[in-house]
Amino acid sequence: MPVCPIRCPRSTLVAVLNAQRRVRPVLVVVAALLGGLAHAQEETARRAVPEPVNAALRSAAIPAAASAIVVLPLAPGGVTIEANESQPLNPASTMKLVTTYAALALLGPAYAWRTEAFATGALRRDVLEGSLVIRGSGDPKLVIENLWLMIQRIRGYGIREIRGDVVLDRSAFELAAHDPGDFDGERLRPYNTGPDALLLNFKAVTLGFVPDPETHSARIVPLPLLAGMTLPPSVRAIDGPCGDWRAKLKADFADPMAPVFRGAYPLACGEQLLHLSVLDHGRYFSAAFAALWQSAGGSWIGRLREAPVPSDARRIAVHESAPLAEVIRDVNKFSNNVMARQIYLTLGTEAGRQPASAARAEAALRAWLDSRGLAMPELVLENGSGLSRIERISAGSLARLLRHAFASPLMPEFMASLPLVGVDGTMRKRNGAAGNAHIKTGLLANARAIAGYVHAASGRRYAVVAIINHPNAREGQAVHDALLQWIFSNG
Repeated sequence: MPVCPIRCPRSTLVAVLNAQRRVRPVLVVVAALLGGLAHAQEETARRAVPEPVNAALRSAAIPAAASAIVVLPLAPGGVTIEANESQPLNPASTMKLVTTYAALALLGPAYAWRTEAFATGALRRDVLEGSLVIRGSGDPKLVIENLWLMIQRIRGYGIREIRGDVVLDRSAFELAAHDPGDFDGERLRPYNTGPDALLLNFKAVTLGFVPDPETHSARIVPLPLLAGMTLPPSVRAIDGPCGDWRAKLKADFADPMAPVFRGAYPLACGEQLLHLSVLDHGRYFSAAFAALWQSAGGSWIGRLREAPVPSDARRIAVHESAPLAEVIRDVNKFSNNVMARQIYLTLGTEAGRQPASAARAEAALRAWLDSRGLAMPELVLENGSGLSRIERISAGSLARLLRHAFASPLMPEFMASLPLVGVDGTMRKRNGAAGNAHIKTGLLANARAIAGYVHAASGRRYAVVAIINHPNAREGQAVHDALLQWIFSNG
């Protein structure tokens, strides 16, 4: 094409214009071809559900329509899989990812809960003439050791005898009546424990059974010790296979403070632990406090009652929980339902509306999702833990939340809370992408799910969500393991 450095004659200008007219259609064609190529590349990056996953579905007799799968690359390139991505499904415990990520964002990773002790009345020598008041804020992991330390601080304040009452302030949470047997009829199982502002030790009593072949008995070792609870020192032991040793004990908890064992313990079981939730929150806290107070040399002649902290009470001891970033590791790695419910309710507390309630928590969480462009019209919330028959979310919405979390400054704390496949938590014994995936699990009757991140062999990272809602869902573990391994090998 002619080019003039200073000034072109008219004939040269005409030649230039004619050349441009000839070149322009070629450029348009080239641009179209490049655009088509890019579109073709994008299309080839979108994959159908891989055959190993389909084969595992068929083997488990789970129809494809009962499974939703979303795989999203977290950087340009890679593969994308979307199957039934918009279908609202019960996510089981993968719902905890919504609760814990929202908590990190709304409360902050350094957020901590405070359990406080107050005194009323005069302290003369080592006698408190008034009452001791303990106020909770919903600490998800206030365990016996923490209460023991708080009691040491109270004793260090100079109090030996409490002439008044021990008063529990549980007003931080406004809770509806909770029947632990409603979900699955297992009212004594600790995972069905309801939330409480003064949740202590997950409200669990652990009975250890230590067999002694010589005496043909099994010694019973309770933890923690609860004032007023009487247990037989041992239970009769029998020979034979271990089997369902819990049922063989024929335990009767009609009087939760005086359990009776009418059966026997199989010697073949070795040492076993029976975790129970048999008392209400107030009775459990007071029995644990009384036992620890007495062991610390204290005495108490009043009664237990519930009331808010009086305005004239003086604070004498404080226990601060571990930071939220540490707490959510227990929630997600070990799928702790009651801890998740405590965190969920705290979202309502921190919205500035006291006391917290499930409705306020839901409002706070939905407002946060909307503000981050993560609106989920299909989302159904009940308690934020996934221990629910009615909670719903789509695999697409959960995958978008995971992608948002990965791009946020909170990513390290959030990802570190998820089980590492083949290493720890609920994924410790799984092998799909072992050592290369952080995956939260979920399992209920008729529901199985995984959600998290895979670091593929290619170096690419992916967000992955897979949910099965079907009567054969429990047989779907191989489906999800196959998906994780395929992403690792082919992503």
